[in-house]
Amino acid sequence: MIHPAKSIRTFIGAKNFEESTRFYQTLGFTVKPLSKGFSLVTVKENICFYLQDYYSKEWCENCMIFLEVEQLESYWEAMKVLGLPDKFKGVKLSTIKHEEWGSEFFLHDPAGVLWHFGVFKNN
Repeated sequence: MIHPAKSIRTFIGAKNFEESTRFYQTLGFTVKPLSKGFSLVTVKENICFYLQDYYSKEWCENCMIFLEVEQLESYWEAMKVLGLPDKFKGVKLSTIKHEEWGSEFFLHDPAGVLWHFGVFKNN
């Protein structure tokens, strides 16, 4: 079967919608309100997700997103300079971890959503 898909988007929750909106804008993502408490967040071109004014601790703290980037070390350095853990309550930024499959670092958003930023080794 051929799937005529053009994009795929996940939905993530926000403990405090306004704070999460500011968090993603600070990351350099574009936040476009679609309706009250519901926005389209664009990372780059068709790399997007929906941010909604809905919070369930169990759901948000078990939600993970992996974003593959081109230059992990420089991306981590740029992320570190933003000082996100000092600006947003509950935000945590890890160091880079190197694994057999590639490398990554982690960022928890204000609602507890766990972001994996990484690169894969060439096969």
